[in-house]
Amino acid sequence: MDYRIEHDTLGEVKVPAEKYWGAQTQRSKENFPIGTETMPNEIIKAFAILKMTAAKANSDLGLLDAKKAEAIEYAALQIVEGNLDDHFPLVVWQTGSGTQSNMNMNEVIAYVGNMWLKDQGSDLVLHPNDDVNKSQSSNDTYPTAMHVAEVLKLEDVVLPALRQLKNTFQTKMDAFDSIVKIGRTHLQDATPLTLGQEISGWHRMLEKSESMIQASLPYLKELAIGGTAVGTGLNAHPEFSERVCVEISRFTGKEFISAPNKFHALTSHDETVFAHGALKGLAADLMKIANDVRWLASGPRCGIGEITIPENEPGSSIMPGKVNPTQSEAVTMVAAQVMGNDAAIGFAASQGNFELNVFKPVIAYNFLQSCQLLADSMLSFDERCAQGIEPNHDRIEKNLNDSLMLVTALNPHIGYENAAKIAKKAFADNSTLKEAAVELGLLTDEEFDKYVDPREMTHPNV
Repeated sequence: MDYRIEHDTLGEVKVPAEKYWGAQTQRSKENFPIGTETMPNEIIKAFAILKMTAAKANSDLGLLDAKKAEAIEYAALQIVEGNLDDHFPLVVWQTGSGTQSNMNMNEVIAYVGNMWLKDQGSDLVLHPNDDVNKSQSSNDTYPTAMHVAEVLKLEDVVLPALRQLKNTFQTKMDAFDSIVKIGRTHLQDATPLTLGQEISGWHRMLEKSESMIQASLPYLKELAIGGTAVGTGLNAHPEFSERVCVEISRFTGKEFISAPNKFHALTSHDETVFAHGALKGLAADLMKIANDVRWLASGPRCGIGEITIPENEPGSSIMPGKVNPTQSEAVTMVAAQVMGNDAAIGFAASQGNFELNVFKPVIAYNFLQSCQLLADSMLSFDERCAQGIEPNHDRIEKNLNDSLMLVTALNPHIGYENAAKIAKKAFADNSTLKEAAVELGLLTDEEFDKYVDPREMTHPNV
């Protein structure tokens, strides 16, 4: 392999000739052979956005040559567009401040920017620290990139997927509102409701999750940039932070602001904990929805079987003809992973010491993984399961008529204890509720039919 020699404050380092990173990136690559999880691409792109906007702010403030700022912008845009992904090799399990990833970004931008300057006929040379990292520290740039990445992921990936599934449930709840079925509590028969009402609960879960995620966004839109090393803003212009936030907002179309207290912004990540809590709430709802779907579709002959779902692939390597609720299973595994991620994020965020939290990469990695998994699983579940949910009318009708809990409608007319006698007798005799009620002399046929109307029981106050 061909190498070139790069140097940093510790000395010279061999770097693969075809790679654009420098000495500090190479040292990190060699010093942290831990795991296979590389720094999320969303963090890389958010870092590039930050470097580009920081360069513009420094240039506008007269602190950076305009041509150098243009070179930084050129290189950063190449990164944002995904053209330089191969030059960001570092793993999550590195320094807890993300310093090496910050330097990886600085070195790649400097290398690409210098090629651009040379092509422009300029004698200027970008330095990764003095120019690309000007007015910055890893301690404020990493949490800034983290917040930008989280906001973009939530607003542009998670929420659209959530809304798509929510809209499918809206369609289903409207379509199935007239289908009366038996309800279930404690996994036991309960009073009737409509299939549309049952699905409306799923719809409302997503509606609430959507609002809770949205409630977390204003906190994530506060950025640490400008705090530099410990929150004092040393080596940064007083207007730098505000100007960078304006430029990031302009580029992303999201409204970011400068965090009002940089000492908090560097050492506390409670905003991310709060936002991921909303994602955990969504995961809990999706777990419940997916479980309901697979229970209601269980069978095809020996389960509940009140709904049918699409048959996507063979379900068994040994049992011919078996089809399983695989989309539900995928969603529930994602929910379990998100709940694990939440525990990791909460613990990592609790570990700030003095002026810095040094668990930033693991917080970012887990948060962004949760976002991607939730979004992907919702879209897949929607397309390959939810849209294809259909009622099994015969099974719904049979289960409704066989249920003993229709007797609840008799409470106002004959009292709870007499109604319980009817239910117990019907169960013991394997007879209908009507037969038991008449045999006990508590009601006539006509009275039973008048009082026990499953459809009326679904809208008792109308």
